Amino acid sequence: MEILSTQNARVKEWAQLLEKKHRDKQEKFIIEGIHLVSEALRSDWDIQYIVYDTDKGIPAELREDISTYSGGAQYVAVSQAVLEKCTDTKTPQPVFAIVYKRNALLSTLLTDEQGIVMVLDGVQDPGNVGTIIRSADASGAKGIVLGKGCADLYNPKTIRSTMGSLFHLPVLESDLTEVLPAARKQGARLISTSLQGSTSCYEYDFHSGAWIVIGNEGKGISEQTAALVEEHVLIPMQGQAESLNAAMASTVLLFEAMRQRGFN
Repeated sequence: MEILSTQNARVKEWAQLLEKKHRDKQEKFIIEGIHLVSEALRSDWDIQYIVYDTDKGIPAELREDISTYSGGAQYVAVSQAVLEKCTDTKTPQPVFAIVYKRNALLSTLLTDEQGIVMVLDGVQDPGNVGTIIRSADASGAKGIVLGKGCADLYNPKTIRSTMGSLFHLPVLESDLTEVLPAARKQGARLISTSLQGSTSCYEYDFHSGAWIVIGNEGKGISEQTAALVEEHVLIPMQGQAESLNAAMASTVLLFEAMRQRGFN
């Protein structure tokens, strides 16, 4: 299939996915570039369309991934103008894909009582949300929970910041007032960071797992969430900076948990 006009109805539908309200309505999102499309193919996500530059053809880097992909994606060649209309980056990538959303089940995150789960409460910066997902993936976390008020998981900036980790581990978007009590009931330990915490994160025992709650960049965790958190840990700092941003604090905790739990 080939589409050259930006006025094509399908192209207009794709371009709408740059806006959250249309992503929510269509239950789909757009990913740009060879790396992200490759990660989606390798992870066997449900891809509707793979769209590429008609002059350049399907990128050679994707051909092996396409050959082993078990899904039923349709392949569409388009003009440079269509690529520009449907992508978020200043320099349009030679390929993008339309992918169906996938929301994890809470039961998936509760199957391992000793797992590490990152919980984000009102983290509004797409770069922070994406980086935390990437760090959770890199450190072997069980999954991620995004509470209300977080940056949209499917925002192009969030997706780029995950560098493909979005496709590697379960991400649940839900109401923390429902998820966290259920997790506690299953035996999960809920911890958060605090400058007033009495226990250093390097002294805290992560061996039996933890649900690590990270709050809004300026306000921290909400009162409702704070009421559910059982323990607070401190990230020690020697310099003059007052605090770390949400992504850096998350990464420190995730990799300390990985270190304690037997990384060699």
